[in-house]
Amino acid sequence: MNLVLWIVQILLAAIFGGVGVAKLTQPKEKLHETMGWTEAATPMQVKAIGALELLAGIGLVLPALTGIATVLTPLAALGLVIIMIGGIVVHLRGVRTDTVAERRKLEIQGTVTCVVLLVLAALVAWGRFGPYSF
Repeated sequence: MNLVLWIVQILLAAIFGGVGVAKLTQPKEKLHETMGWTEAATPMQVKAIGALELLAGIGLVLPALTGIATVLTPLAALGLVIIMIGGIVVHLRGVRTDTVAERRKLEIQGTVTCVVLLVLAALVAWGRFGPYSF
């Protein structure tokens, strides 16, 4: 199980690290092409979410690799669970699109993605707080 947790941690760190860097470095208008939800957010909100995702991605692997402050790993996973709950809420509220069918498709895709990432982050938090802590 420890190996599974490491694989999930690295996968989540890569996903959130990449998305976090994109949100921090790209203008909101460019992000809107692939992340429709950014239309309803301010540029500062997008940057803040990006910073939190990047820090959580780093927190998933760095403390565990170094053996320093290893409690930060499950806390980072718990933070991602909270971010994904917010993501689910945003996607369920919907994004503005030209057609109702396109809107529903985007809502479903975004919600499912957030749910999957939430479950994976919750698995890491459970494993690293509990039976497979460092």
